[in-house]
Amino acid sequence: MCQSQKPHRPELQAAAKWLYFPQLALRRRLGQLSCMSRPALKLRSWPLTILYYLLPFGALRPLSRVGWRPVSRVALYKSVPTRLLSRAWGRLNQVELPYWLRRPVYSLYIWTFGVNMTEAAVEDLHHYRNLSEFFRRKLKPQARPVCGLHSVISPSDGKILTFGQVKNCEVEQVKGVTYSLESFLGPRTYTEDLPFPPASSRDSFRDQLVTREGNELYHCVIYLAPGDYHCFHSPADWTVSRRRHFPGSLMSVNPGMARWIKELFCHNERVVLTGDWKHGFFSLTAVGATNVGSIRIYFDRDLHTNNPRYSKGSYNDLSFVTHANKEGIPMRKGEHLGEFNLGSTIVLIFEAPKDFNFKLKAGQKIRFGEALGSL
Repeated sequence: MCQSQKPHRPELQAAAKWLYFPQLALRRRLGQLSCMSRPALKLRSWPLTILYYLLPFGALRPLSRVGWRPVSRVALYKSVPTRLLSRAWGRLNQVELPYWLRRPVYSLYIWTFGVNMTEAAVEDLHHYRNLSEFFRRKLKPQARPVCGLHSVISPSDGKILTFGQVKNCEVEQVKGVTYSLESFLGPRTYTEDLPFPPASSRDSFRDQLVTREGNELYHCVIYLAPGDYHCFHSPADWTVSRRRHFPGSLMSVNPGMARWIKELFCHNERVVLTGDWKHGFFSLTAVGATNVGSIRIYFDRDLHTNNPRYSKGSYNDLSFVTHANKEGIPMRKGEHLGEFNLGSTIVLIFEAPKDFNFKLKAGQKIRFGEALGSL
């Protein structure tokens, strides 16, 4: 019995060869990519990845059949040179604007971000020579009365993201997203000139910060939008003993991005001020963000942020406790402390008795001088 054979048709073979050619070529190309170094591989993968996320209807999804995988959106965003862009933005902000151009440029910014210029010490827009001066505008003395009834006030204008007790050495970045307390503040060292007992290797990082029995550790995160007042002040009567500067990324810190990238505050450049107040440990951290490479602390002239050269994961310390000044830098509640360019985030982490109560709601807008909480 003869077996049936399919007729030999050269045109079908040619068509099949034409159809299989792209897959073979892609497989060969992907094989070449796999032999490249990681930086070169990322460089060659970026264009395809960007097109993968931008083109409609999953136009590049068939590439997954031949072994190609796009870089994740988070990894793609982390690879953006935000530090370089922030330095460029800083240079642009310092360019003096022509007198006739100042009002239309600033008016557009005011309209976009809802800036209330009636609170500014100088309302005349022609007074601000560049965008940097406009961002760092001062307020009228009566615009932000400091609450005297509560022990902790808001150090800045902004939006309350999270607040509450620190549990399991984790701090809430936004609701449902946490980061490590030790990664954020940095490790405790035995050479610190702080009025805390020596840390034991058996203690958790939280226990190393809590100095008095019966106290708890609390946190509060305040997000400064671009239209907010960009200076920040002392939230309580306390003494600053040490500054720790973490060079790092300058990714956006808006709430949407904070939900997207875990431990965002630990990746970004930040300046941690630590010390003590009447109830024990107290710290204020200014977190940098995209276009906010400049963080200034008024009493710290040695601080230089967004340096082009830095080692990832490194930090540098400066102690304000010296032989001449054994107490550190005393700060009064409401006193000027520092400033950002554009907007960013303030994180407070402090020790207080168990009956400390926050006077806040998550998501609420708050202004400098208003109460955060009290005993």
